[in-house]
Amino acid sequence: MSELVARTGRQQQRYHEGFRLIAGCIPFRFRNVAENGDDISRKVVEVLMINSTSGPGLLFPKGGWENDETVEEAAMREAIEEAGVRGDLVHFLGYYLFKSKTLQDEFSPEGLCKASMFALLVKEELDSWPEQSLRKRSWLTIPEAIECCRHPWMREALEEGFLKWHASGMTSTMNKCKD
Repeated sequence: MSELVARTGRQQQRYHEGFRLIAGCIPFRFRNVAENGDDISRKVVEVLMINSTSGPGLLFPKGGWENDETVEEAAMREAIEEAGVRGDLVHFLGYYLFKSKTLQDEFSPEGLCKASMFALLVKEELDSWPEQSLRKRSWLTIPEAIECCRHPWMREALEEGFLKWHASGMTSTMNKCKD
């Protein structure tokens, strides 16, 4: 198997109407939790977050959407590069606009970004991945993730995108994905 390497640079970066286009995901899994020491258990949804390389707080994997890939391929690539996970994109959560303080360039002088975010059902956690020396993975419950989330737009993706989708019966969809 060839070694995974993170893409760098902006040569292939996509832009649209002054926005740098970003692709990302909220990786998740189901964990069985026993209740009150009984034999009965329930499934809890956990989301995977990674540390930021530029300050406190946790993030979901995301990065630039490049010209030679679909937005879905970009989201899955970022999950592998930054968080070391593979899985299935099972739902588009929406578009989220934000301003990057650090990544302004000639095509987006204001640092405006438009992120396409997806729910990614994790099927594999890699032992090694491109950014493992920079990133730590943390599985969190949704309330913990909301509390630890560094960026308001990511918290909005979790609360308004992921949670609403989850509450609207994604469990029946997920049963199909587990087969």
